Amino acid sequence: MNSFPETTGSRESDTDASPMKIFHALMKHKVQEILLISSPYDAFIMEQDGRLAGRIIHEYRGLNLSRPPRLTWVSTAGEALALLEKKWVDLVITMPRVDDMHPFELGGLIRSRFPRLPSFLLAHTTSPQLHAFSPTASSPFDQLFVWEGNTDLLLALVKQVEDRLNVAADTRRAQVPVIILVEDSPLYLSRLVPMLYREIVLQTRRVIEDAPNEEHRILRMRARPKLLTAGTYEEAQVLYREYRDFVCSVISDARFPKNGRLDPAAGVSLLRMVRADRPELPLLQLSADAQNRRAADAVSAVFLNKDDPLLGEGLRSFLQEHLGFGDFVFRYPSGKEFARVPTLQALSEILHRIPDAVLCYHAARNQFSAWLMARAEIELAAQLRPLKVSDFSDPEEIRRHLTHCIDARRKARQRGEVLDFSPDAFAPDAPFTKIGNGSLGGKARGLVFFSSLLEREQKGFEEYENVQIGIPSALVITTEGFDLFMAQSGLDRVDFQAPGDAAIRRAFFHAPFPPDLHRDLSVFVAKMRSPLAVRSSSLLEDSQAQPFAGVYDTILLPNHHASGAKRLSDLVAAIKQVYASIFLSSARTFARNTLRHTGEDKMAVLIQPLAGTRRENLFYPAVSGVAHSHNFYPLSYMKPEDGVACIAVGFGKTVMDGLGGLRFCPKYPELLPGFSSVTDILDAAQQRFYALDMSDADPPDASPDTGPLVAAAIEQAQHHFPVRYLCDTYLPEENRLRASAGSGGHPVVTFSNILKHKSPPLGAILSRLLEIGRKGMGGGVELEFSLDAPDAREGGKWQLSVLQIRPMAGVHPYPQTAISEKERERAVCFSEQALGNGWFEGIQDVLYVKPDEFAPARNVDLAAAVAMLNHRIRKAGGRYLLVGPGRWGSADRWLGIPVRWKDISEVGVVVETASEQMAAAPSQGTHFFHNITSRGIGYITIRNGGRDFLDRRWLETLQVVYDTPLAAHLRAPAPLTIKIDGKTARAVILA
Repeated sequence: MNSFPETTGSRESDTDASPMKIFHALMKHKVQEILLISSPYDAFIMEQDGRLAGRIIHEYRGLNLSRPPRLTWVSTAGEALALLEKKWVDLVITMPRVDDMHPFELGGLIRSRFPRLPSFLLAHTTSPQLHAFSPTASSPFDQLFVWEGNTDLLLALVKQVEDRLNVAADTRRAQVPVIILVEDSPLYLSRLVPMLYREIVLQTRRVIEDAPNEEHRILRMRARPKLLTAGTYEEAQVLYREYRDFVCSVISDARFPKNGRLDPAAGVSLLRMVRADRPELPLLQLSADAQNRRAADAVSAVFLNKDDPLLGEGLRSFLQEHLGFGDFVFRYPSGKEFARVPTLQALSEILHRIPDAVLCYHAARNQFSAWLMARAEIELAAQLRPLKVSDFSDPEEIRRHLTHCIDARRKARQRGEVLDFSPDAFAPDAPFTKIGNGSLGGKARGLVFFSSLLEREQKGFEEYENVQIGIPSALVITTEGFDLFMAQSGLDRVDFQAPGDAAIRRAFFHAPFPPDLHRDLSVFVAKMRSPLAVRSSSLLEDSQAQPFAGVYDTILLPNHHASGAKRLSDLVAAIKQVYASIFLSSARTFARNTLRHTGEDKMAVLIQPLAGTRRENLFYPAVSGVAHSHNFYPLSYMKPEDGVACIAVGFGKTVMDGLGGLRFCPKYPELLPGFSSVTDILDAAQQRFYALDMSDADPPDASPDTGPLVAAAIEQAQHHFPVRYLCDTYLPEENRLRASAGSGGHPVVTFSNILKHKSPPLGAILSRLLEIGRKGMGGGVELEFSLDAPDAREGGKWQLSVLQIRPMAGVHPYPQTAISEKERERAVCFSEQALGNGWFEGIQDVLYVKPDEFAPARNVDLAAAVAMLNHRIRKAGGRYLLVGPGRWGSADRWLGIPVRWKDISEVGVVVETASEQMAAAPSQGTHFFHNITSRGIGYITIRNGGRDFLDRRWLETLQVVYDTPLAAHLRAPAPLTIKIDGKTARAVILA
């Protein structure tokens, strides 16, 4: 058996490669082409007895393996030799009856012409060649096997060749386990090899069922144990010495050749040698003579009779009990079973309740490492194998160490991976789990991608010892679930253009939910008791071109009802609501103006535990916010690429809806121009924050606008640690702020501890995260995050959670649109703070907010007037210049004009004017502002002071198309020329 190709290769180390990269490198050599040389009758018998070709294909499909080997049949030696000259073949199987040449002569010719080609002789039990054949180094065949109609033998031959070809490289790369079988009888070998491979395949199927996803399943097939066969003592000795460190068992016949003659004691001699070298190794003695049991007992080997009709069951029992195949069975020292577990997760969960005697019994026999090795957990098995019970002070230390190692390994293999949901193996702390085989959608896809980036960049955060940085665990219902829901409910046949939003929501609420999805979610709800965010993750969300930010629903659920059925019902209702949001009028309007159609979109749903902590009856994170890698409004010595962030106490609705928050540059967090005086600080400081109300055990149904969120006063929660930590104290009698919150004054949110004193250094961490995101996505990014306080617990860490990352629309290299001084002099509008780039032509209509009539108290009426004028312009088919004071899109009418997307859907360029009645910061950072930029809308800000100006006299000369008390639709005599230079942030409007 020395004709297989050498596969030792280079001896470079693969220890630095990830487990998945190592698995990719395994099983490099595959049997793809098999040549069968036999008489037509033998070929007919094989096909009829075993349906050979179909059996091979079925087996490969069952193991998720691609490209099953192809079988080519020829009936003569001439055909065989001619084919071998023309075509690459990986394995030749010759049967005794070949019409034009003796099979041994043919085998010799093939060996002489193709010395490295594996070649087997497959004889019938009654064939005379069986007795004439002797497996020596000079024989033309590598091995003789006996065909008894068992197609498993043909599959076993393929695996035998592949194991021989790959064993040297795979053991070196990944410590793949090796089983050595010593048997000189072709008849018994032909029975034993298929039996062993059948059990190896069954074990591999168990292993891949525990794999986190499809890729892992396919790759783990390559790490299955290798089976190497030997026919003499010397061959077995060579194999053992070559692969000593990887051998997991030796299975040996009792009588076989040693020193050139048949030795009845060769088997026990071999096992005695192995036992002396590796005392812990499981050994199996096979013999047709029952008297050899005593010799097996002498070397602590299991004994099986080769002629026992239940030999297969005996082999299975040996592999399960001693090599870790199948479940891990916990036993008392007496042998009585205590419990059994099928997966790594189940093993971790049960360790805390295993009796000390049981734990030590298995640890002393190294059975944990054997079971892990059999499950392709090679690294973990290698980590545990050298340890002895005497290395630990007591059983409890063994238990802790095992639990720690298993949990660390389980979490490590999940990082950056999306696991397939399994009701039996679902773990709430798994980073990403998906139900279905559809798309994850944009939002979930972005988080999975960023998770992989964080995994590679871990060392860059080691200096922040008191901050745990990560992404909350997530369950994703892929778009396959959406398709299934729409099809089974019949909603895929409904035209959603006519019904109003309320009718659409009702239809989705009452639609039946897919039973399989309902069953999976019941498992999720049973294991997840923390508050949940049910978030949209459509195909179009967070895309590079048109990120549909904030267009679809997010539902927050307290998830604290005592009844699991009620919590499940709430979750299903929330998912239906997210599904419905894809068809609502606001989504259709936004899609239409981005040249998309809601019919193109599909909805995945992202379900995550809410980041935060329950404090009395309120659940909230200490801080939430959004950060951008590009700052369109840099101040002082800030640069646009330094980025910008906006934060607030509690949930991010405060920031996303434009209700306030503190804006700062992550690179210079202590530089806060808006906080230059006590008066400025008091005016800008956050007064209320959003939190989840946990007081009602049976909360009302959530809505996307408010849900169970409440706007709590900062003073109401000033005794909570995070609020106290983030506030300073205002002393009215002294008109000053005292560092840190305390009695005798009013709490004022300043974030000074985390911005000025950098405890924790939020600015530095955000800068690092934004840089990682910018490089990974190839451009500007927007990051939503939360930061939760440890509540001063001993050893507690701040928890920074990345909640969403998406491309920052409008940030990419622009060709310069130069604006000359002459253009500035003849412009009707000029700004040195503009967002966008390029020429905006063809705009002739102007929607103008009358400055003399403007007042914050009338902002709701103004929003209605703007929406009406927008509707009139849309019917006429034009785009317009919107001119008026900011901030646009604010949910708080006292801070800005509360328009929604559909209210200004036809806008081409916005001119945001300054107003003494509202000194709010620009709308940057909100979903509203993000979508302005994603659609390529120019945004021009006119500031008081400096060189910015807007010629209002020119506006008064324009034709009035339609007038209202608060705003007017005007039209210029000719289309305007609007230029924005993205490099200098300058803009002009030329009439």
